[in-house]
This record gives sequence, structure tokens and C-alpha cells, in this order.
Amino acid sequence: MYEGAVQELIDELGRLPGVGPKSAQRIAFHLLDADKEDVRRLAEAMTAVKEKVRFCRICGNVAELEECAICRDARRDASVICVVEESKDVMAIERTRSYRGRYHVLGGAISPIQGIGPDQLRIRELMTRLSDDTVQEVVLATDPNLEGEATATYLSRMLKTLGVRVTRLASGLPVGGDLEYADEVTLGRAFEGRTVVA
Repeated sequence: MYEGAVQELIDELGRLPGVGPKSAQRIAFHLLDADKEDVRRLAEAMTAVKEKVRFCRICGNVAELEECAICRDARRDASVICVVEESKDVMAIERTRSYRGRYHVLGGAISPIQGIGPDQLRIRELMTRLSDDTVQEVVLATDPNLEGEATATYLSRMLKTLGVRVTRLASGLPVGGDLEYADEVTLGRAFEGRTVVA
């Protein structure tokens, strides 16, 4: 235990996701050793993100204006909506440069253990977006874990009644992976999602 400001900083850093006590201590001492100007810029960036950033009124992605850059882009295909759990998932898909549609950020996944049900997610807003005939396909891109699968199943059941095409991202073996190291679920998914090559 350190005294005063150092311990307070370690405690606050330790509250961040993925930052354990040792990492918090390392970051705190890095900040202590850093140039005062660098630390000031970091503090200003943290303050600015809380003051300027909001969620897009259309898709729920992070934005500094009422609408995010993707929703404002008229070149994006409005007939396809990719449903993701968090804003960070949007950036992961954008890095692939293979998707040109629009997004809908749920703000999480269904998790009864954490007390998160469909009402805590942006599902109502998604249904509102699908009320006109513009959208032809909804791509469910939730995480391939228990919560993500539960969310995808819930959404697919709801969306079937709307007559819109509902697809799910394929899952299976990673590129460069070895079969012997794949778990049964991953290997099973790879078999289910196999494609014709000849």
C-alpha cells in the first residue's frame, strides 16, 4: 500500500476493465515518471471524451455529432444492417474493409447472470429502424459466446416475423490455426458453416 495520491491513482486504474492490481501499479508509476505535459494531455483526452462523445441517435455507435460518420455516409448500403454488441465491434468489422452496410449497436448482450435482459438493450430501436421497407438483410454479428448466442437467437426469432433476411456471421477455425488445437465447439461450428469449393 502506498500513501495518498499514488494509492488513489492505483485504486482508480485498478477499476478499469482488464487492469489488475499489478498493471495498475505499473501504469501509476509510468505516469509518475512521465513528462508532466504527456500526463496533462492524457487527462485532457479523458475529460474530452466524457464531454464530447455521445451515442449516435440512429445506430448507437459512438459519435461527436448527433449521427456517427457511418450513418452520415450516403455511400453506405442502407439495405443491410449489421447488429453488434458494442461500438468496438463496429471498428473491428470496419478494419476488414469487406462490409459496406450500416450498423446497429445493442449496447451489450442478453445475460441473465448480470441482470441484462432484452429491455436493457437497444432492441426496440432496432425494430423501429426495420419498420420501413429499406432494410432487406440483418446480419447478426454478436460475440460467439453464451451471451452473444442467446442474443442472436432472441433477435432471429423476433426478426423472422418481419420478413427480412436474417444472417449470422460464420464462426469456426481461425486462419493459420491447427485442427489439433481447436476445441469441440469451434470445430463443430466449422463443420456446420462449411462451404462448397468444387
